Amino acid sequence: MAVPARASDDEIALTFRGPGLRAVRFRSDLTKRGQPPEFRRRGRSSAWDLTLPRPYGVDRVEYLLELLHADGEIELVPDPANPLLAPGPFGDKSVLELPGYAPPVWLEEEAEAGALKPLALPSRLLRARVEGVLWSSANAESGEPLPLLVVHDGPEYAEFSGLIRMLDAAVAQLELPPMRAALLRPVRRDETYSAAKRYADALALELVPELSRVAPAPDETGMRAGMGASLGALAMLHAHRVHPHLFGGLFLQSGSFFRRELDGYERNFPRFERISRFVGGVRRAGWATHSIPVTMTCGLGEENLGNNRAVRDALAGQGYLVELVEHRDAHNWVSWRDVLDPHLTVLLETMWV
Repeated sequence: MAVPARASDDEIALTFRGPGLRAVRFRSDLTKRGQPPEFRRRGRSSAWDLTLPRPYGVDRVEYLLELLHADGEIELVPDPANPLLAPGPFGDKSVLELPGYAPPVWLEEEAEAGALKPLALPSRLLRARVEGVLWSSANAESGEPLPLLVVHDGPEYAEFSGLIRMLDAAVAQLELPPMRAALLRPVRRDETYSAAKRYADALALELVPELSRVAPAPDETGMRAGMGASLGALAMLHAHRVHPHLFGGLFLQSGSFFRRELDGYERNFPRFERISRFVGGVRRAGWATHSIPVTMTCGLGEENLGNNRAVRDALAGQGYLVELVEHRDAHNWVSWRDVLDPHLTVLLETMWV
């Protein structure tokens, strides 16, 4: 019999039942630096129990169970006793919603859906076609100049963070003007989104000009915003620093702004040094010649919080109108979803309304 997970103001408690196991462990981004917490076997039975203090700074927890089988095989699985799941590009994770958590209200709002059409943008610099989806808000005329949001990992944002659904609702409520969003799929993500000048040049010299042809904007800079999460946020900031007039504003979520003194645990990432050099340059720079509005978000439960604070402080010192929104979650798609409104909405209103 499955025993559902329990959460209170003070602790979380889980029970797993399964025969032939040597260990059961709790895997979460909140505990990934140290050894994962281990369940305790209940006598000689097949029941395993775990009680943990409520994690600091979060109102929801995404997790998997690591099962060590008798033959030494390790298996990562969602909690079979917990029906609440968060989908993601690497599979579902179980979710505990703690007291105080509430999903965004726009998830319940009805709005006329905009139009979607596939994108395939050729790039000689990347030796590839950058694919994606172009969303236009409801009743937008083809060829009509409209503000444009360019989104890294765009199809994933739409699928796992409900970005298009949120934009449909914001336009329907007249919080945002009629607009378009280019949802770009990455090409060799770890390479191109890791402060790669080749990608920044491709975005500025090939991809955005092609977007301007298929999705014209009233003003080529002020009416164009860039958006991304994790490495996608890093790549957006890097593209802006290499090509300062590319975007009129940026929305950066949980940016992977790695530095040696803060992020030594990430040193095995293949492009860690390149990212670290770029972020170090941002933090050492003087007054910016072309500053733009920047909204950053980061979860209080994230390892990225320290480096996001450092980049926020650096941009503020260089004359940017920058805000860092710290919220009660970790590094995941629902975390990013939950702060899209009002923070993305406010940034785009500032630029376009």
